[in-house]
Order: sequence, then structure tokens, then C-alpha cells
Amino acid sequence: MIRLCDFSWTRCCRFAARWFPSLVGWWVLVGAIATLNLIFIPQALADNYNKESLINVDFSGRVLTDSSFTKANLRSSNLSHADLRGVSFFGANLEDVNLKGANLSFATLDSARLVGANLTNAILEGAFAFNAKFEGATLDGADFTDVLLRQDTQDKLCETATGTNPVTGRNTRETLDCF
Repeated sequence: MIRLCDFSWTRCCRFAARWFPSLVGWWVLVGAIATLNLIFIPQALADNYNKESLINVDFSGRVLTDSSFTKANLRSSNLSHADLRGVSFFGANLEDVNLKGANLSFATLDSARLVGANLTNAILEGAFAFNAKFEGATLDGADFTDVLLRQDTQDKLCETATGTNPVTGRNTRETLDCF
């Protein structure tokens, strides 16, 4: 990102108070700053991998919170022990992906394809996975607390769910509300 101005927030506020005393003027200045990036603001940690081909890529142990992998192809990639909280995997191909020990809390997995994925000890608490496909996925110790799933998908996951998550201490079958 190119810095167009080296204002500190304090200098900026003083400048605004002097030249834009009205509330409307202040918001005009704030809008201009946001639009033109007049003040250096560090880039967000979130990355955009939308629609990228990331086959066999190693993301293990990485912090990727709030990143987006919408419609990305991550087939056979390694995301083990990655921090994936709030990540969007909407429509992504996660076939044979290693998500062992990954934190997918509040991630979007809707329409994702997790066929053959390794979800051993993964945390999916609060994730949205309504139309996700989990055929052949390994679920040992996965935590599905408050995950939004279709009933038929939930029933299918209950057939193979086993174990207890070592981080949350929750039983996989209980988090899936298996009866």
C-alpha cells in the first residue's frame, strides 16, 4: 500500500477539528480518508484466496483468521493445526484435505466439498456448513458444537462419529446431537 500522507491519528484529529468544525465536515473527512487511504493503516491479516487453485499446498500451523477461500480448490492440501476461525470456504473443494487439529470456529463451509477430509480433533464450533458434503470424512474427536448442518448430513455424520476433542473436551457424538 502506498502512503499518501503521514498523519498520525492525533494530528489528523487536530487537523479535522481546525478545518472541519461541523459534524458533517468531520464525516466528510473520515470518508475521504477511508476512500483514499490517506492515513497508513496496516493491512488486515486476512488473505483472499478466492477461486485459486491451491492443490497440495501446505498451510499447516498458519494463522489465516477471517481469510477467504471462496470457491478455491484446496484438494489434498495440508491445513492441519491452522487457525481458520471465521474463514470462508464457501463452495470450496476440500477433498482429501488434512484439517487435523484445525480451529474452524465460525467458519463458512456452506456448499464446501469435504469428501475424504481429515477432521480429526478439529474444532468447528459455530460453523455454517448447511450444504457441505462430508462423505468419507474422518471425524474422530471433531467438535461440531452449534454447527448448522442439514438433518440428513447430521444423521450421516452420526454413523461414524467417535472420540472426544482434546482441546474442548467435548464428545463428537454429543456435539452432533446424535441420539
